[in-house]
This record gives sequence, C-alpha cells and structure tokens, in this order.
Amino acid sequence: MTTGRADAGSLHDALVERLGSAIVRGDLAAGSRLITAELSTGSSRGAGREAVRVLQSLGLVRVRRKTGVEVLPATEWNVYAPEIIAWRLAGPGRDAQLHELSALRGAIEPLAARAAAASATDAQRRELVAAVMEMARTERDADGAEYLAADVRFHRTLLAASGNAMFAALGSVVESVLVGRTLHDLMPHDANPHAVRWHQDVAFAVTAGRADEAAHAMGLIVREAGEAMASVTAAE
Repeated sequence: MTTGRADAGSLHDALVERLGSAIVRGDLAAGSRLITAELSTGSSRGAGREAVRVLQSLGLVRVRRKTGVEVLPATEWNVYAPEIIAWRLAGPGRDAQLHELSALRGAIEPLAARAAAASATDAQRRELVAAVMEMARTERDADGAEYLAADVRFHRTLLAASGNAMFAALGSVVESVLVGRTLHDLMPHDANPHAVRWHQDVAFAVTAGRADEAAHAMGLIVREAGEAMASVTAAE
C-alpha cells in the first residue's frame, strides 16, 4: 500500500520535474511570476512548497514576499546540478550544453588523470582496471546499462583518485554527461574501439604512475566523445 509520505514525495518530484524543465526550456521566461497557490493545483500545498525550495536551491527561482515566486535568468542557475544538466540535454539548449560540458571535461579530466597517476590508492587503481575490463566486455552493447555503469564507475573513480576534492566533486557532472549521452541516443551500439583502448591506456598509465601518458589518453577520450556527440546532433 502506498503511504501518504510516498504520495507527497512523488507529487513533489513530478512538480519539480514539470516546473524545472519548463524553466530550462524557456517555457517559463525569466521574470515570470508563479503564484504558490497555483503551483499546488493537482498536488498538496506541502508538495508545492517543497518543490519551490528545490527549484530555489537550483537557482531557478527566487521567492518574493507578497509577489510569489520569480523565475530567474540562466545566469543564476546552478549549471553543475545534475537536474539542470539533464533538463538542458532534453531541451532546445542541448547543443550548447554538450559543447560546454565537453569543454569542461577537456580542461579537467586530463589534469585529474595526471594527478591520479601520483595520488591514486591501490584500491582506486584496481577499480579503474576493473571498470575498463567491464567496458571491454560490454563494448558491443555500448548503449546498454552495463557499459554505461562501467563507464561512469571509471570516470568517477578517476576524478576521486586525483586527490583533488574539487575534481572529485565534478563526478556527478560527468556522470550526467555519460547518462545523457545514452539516454538521448548519442552513444553508438558498438563502442569506438579506440575509445575503449584509451580508457585502458589511462587505467594502466595511472596504475604504473605514468602521468603524461594518463593525461594524453584522457585528452583523446574527451575529444572523441565530444566529436562523436557533435556529429550525431549535426546529422539530426
């Protein structure tokens, strides 16, 4: 039997999804006013208030006394939030989002790979190797759940292995990119064999402490991913 708490949670999640995606798509323009009572239509007032709190934490809205909830411009959004990344990838701003994410990864992940060659723990080195072995095993189903899970595991482990907490905190951002690539049919069914090999090169270079090789291979991975997604979106 579904509990009242679960019902409230599902209503809240649905409201956040509906309003957040509408704001990011531009259906609700910056400066628009949302009346709290109207937000609760079809849901509880508690769910409406909680949804507004979530949207506020994402930088999408600001609550003003007596005038309701104001939609904020994109310059105020928490663009690193996985929710906003997902909404941008699902909307008309997908190309810009992919370009920005590729640029971010190109700047950060090679540095993280270089640092990981010096800072990774033995457990992290084993985790990287295990992840790339799983990627190799499932490379003929690269748009499937197992390959995606291994890919996410690899990149999150690498960022954490850098020993840099700021890099590690970007794990959810990179995961959102990888999930979005699969979700929006930007990932081929058969993985690029070069990309799989470059992941292996990174893992083995980190394990051996070869910083330059790790950084170089990671740069190739990020560039290939960006170019592959750009080619698909251009064809569309």
